[in-house]
Amino acid sequence: MTRTEYPWLLPSALADPLVQELPGDRGRERPRRTVRDWIVDTVAFLFALLIGALVAEASEEAGSPETLLLADLAAGLLACCSVWLRRRWPVGLAGTLIVVSLIMPAAGGAMLVSLFSLAVHRPFRPVAGLGSLAVLAAAAQPFVRPDPTTSTLTNVIAGVLLVLTVLGWGMLVRSRRQLVVALRERADRAEAEAGLRAEQAQRLAREAIAREMHDVLAHRLTLLSVHAGALEFRPDAPPAEVARAAGVIRDSAHEALQDLREIIGVLRAPDDGEEGHRPQPTLATLDALVAESRQAGMRVVLDNAIAEPAAVPASTGRTVYRIAQEGLTNARKHAPGAEVTVTVRGGPGEGLTVHVRNPAPGGPVTGVPGSGQGLIGLTERATLAGGGLEHGRTEDGGFALRSWLPWPS
Repeated sequence: MTRTEYPWLLPSALADPLVQELPGDRGRERPRRTVRDWIVDTVAFLFALLIGALVAEASEEAGSPETLLLADLAAGLLACCSVWLRRRWPVGLAGTLIVVSLIMPAAGGAMLVSLFSLAVHRPFRPVAGLGSLAVLAAAAQPFVRPDPTTSTLTNVIAGVLLVLTVLGWGMLVRSRRQLVVALRERADRAEAEAGLRAEQAQRLAREAIAREMHDVLAHRLTLLSVHAGALEFRPDAPPAEVARAAGVIRDSAHEALQDLREIIGVLRAPDDGEEGHRPQPTLATLDALVAESRQAGMRVVLDNAIAEPAAVPASTGRTVYRIAQEGLTNARKHAPGAEVTVTVRGGPGEGLTVHVRNPAPGGPVTGVPGSGQGLIGLTERATLAGGGLEHGRTEDGGFALRSWLPWPS
């Protein structure tokens, strides 16, 4: 359920349960009856008919005149048929049946059904007004049509209690429906907010990647500019030196283009102070990350099968480092004391696989807040690098993080 389906459901209505409208409150705007509506209306009709028949039988046993008895039966039958209109005109129908039941007791069952429908489909003020009128009518009815078989006081108390019970039941049903509507609205808002937070996390991850690429490209383009300037100012340099400078320029331009292809479509946010000028990690610095985690008290097992980390493309190495860093951070927060295993496999042409896993924590864990945005950012980073990332719980209750990244041959 959303506001598009029920445009009258506004936050102000949710804040005040006395004025909140529910689906079906506006009878003329109500959609067609469902199967459930037909069943409920049929049960209500049969209930009103049963009460009317019992009251008519009691009137006959009390010796009521035949003409009055026939009139009572006709009024009761019409009142029972009018129950089918209770969803469209609950206020008018309830007011009419209250007056009719004061004179014709056989309409009492239909009057009770209309009061229940009124309490369900209308706010407190009209229910309180007509409910007070119904209580007065229930108290006055034994005096208008006395029953010689029972005392007047008993009839008054029974009638008033019956009216109050029906009104209370209807208001309870309405309150429960209001609660359901409010909870659904709150769930819709929470879902929308979660979607916005996920989009924001993806945008921040893209911006962080763009900042990293900016630093790397700036370094390579600066190197390219230096060697090109040397060739410009030393046209008489030895051929070997010219060839070496040209090779550096070519390699730097090629690597810069490779990195640039990875961030096509990524918007770069304005530079945030000195954050973008820090040295960028690579696969070769993974050992330092593990050593730092061990110094912090973690038990970490590093299984790195890459013999020459420097041969791994810098962008791929950075992504592996960030994945391992996030995996160690999550394990430190959510599984303190558990042994973490970091596995790196792969080679040129087959790609690079990084796997971070930890078992379930051995003892109680203090609740640490986490939004999951780190994993969203890692997924975005791996996707932009041409790979993919998976994460989730393991069968033993632990957590695993696995990613594959391309490594050109």
